[in-house]
Amino acid sequence: MAVDLVMAPAAASARAAASIVVEAADLAIAFESGGQRTTALEGVSLAINRGSFVSLIGPSGCGKTTLLRAIADLEQPTSGRLTVNGMSPERARLERAYGYVFQAPALYPWRSVERNVMLPLEIMGMAAAERRQRAARYLDLVGLGEFRRRFPWQLSGGMQQRVSIARALSFEPALLLMDEPFGALDEITRDGLNLHLHQLWRSTGMTAVFVTHSIPEAVYLSTRIVVMSPRPGKVVEVIDVDLAAERDLDIRESPAFLRVAHRVREALRAGHSYD
Repeated sequence: MAVDLVMAPAAASARAAASIVVEAADLAIAFESGGQRTTALEGVSLAINRGSFVSLIGPSGCGKTTLLRAIADLEQPTSGRLTVNGMSPERARLERAYGYVFQAPALYPWRSVERNVMLPLEIMGMAAAERRQRAARYLDLVGLGEFRRRFPWQLSGGMQQRVSIARALSFEPALLLMDEPFGALDEITRDGLNLHLHQLWRSTGMTAVFVTHSIPEAVYLSTRIVVMSPRPGKVVEVIDVDLAAERDLDIRESPAFLRVAHRVREALRAGHSYD
């Protein structure tokens, strides 16, 4: 006899909550300067599930980076609620629950590639042997194992960003926050890093939140795209990207890819008349 098992509401709610890594509810952030108040974000409600790759896209000044920095506890909400793994952003930061990749690599020129990657592990007090093993593992993962003895100034811009990603992954966070890391790179380098990042995300199973101005980049990398309006930043639309999980760069010419890109473009246009 077949028996249908229905999860109790409390258990279902607990499981759903456990799958949410970042949750914002009616979030607002405003800045005061010179007697002027600027509202960067207003009424942002959003849930980011474990294992997803979520891109934040919108016009310059719409609050994409502000939202990312709030998740990282680098900006403080004016009102509303924001949690990371069910904790406050401050608690998540203290527990090293995320890695952060900035727009510029921010590597120390006097430290080798390997020692740049090991820096957060040194701060954590990790044993030297484990630091070296972690650095070797993640430099290999980003394809730079043979460059570990080089210095940042001996690498291209794209390679420096890969070092920055390896450093962010070195303490093995489940959440990776990336603030437009490829924006200053040429198109060929950017394409290669998009491909590499997508493969990296699939191989690690991490959750990623990625800021970009590029529609093709957002569609290629993401499982979901959050489209934001001009300041004050609001969520215009959240778009699911229903493409194959395994993607090469040629997928950007497919009808399915172009349909999603068109939908993002239309949402951005709608956001400019957001009321």
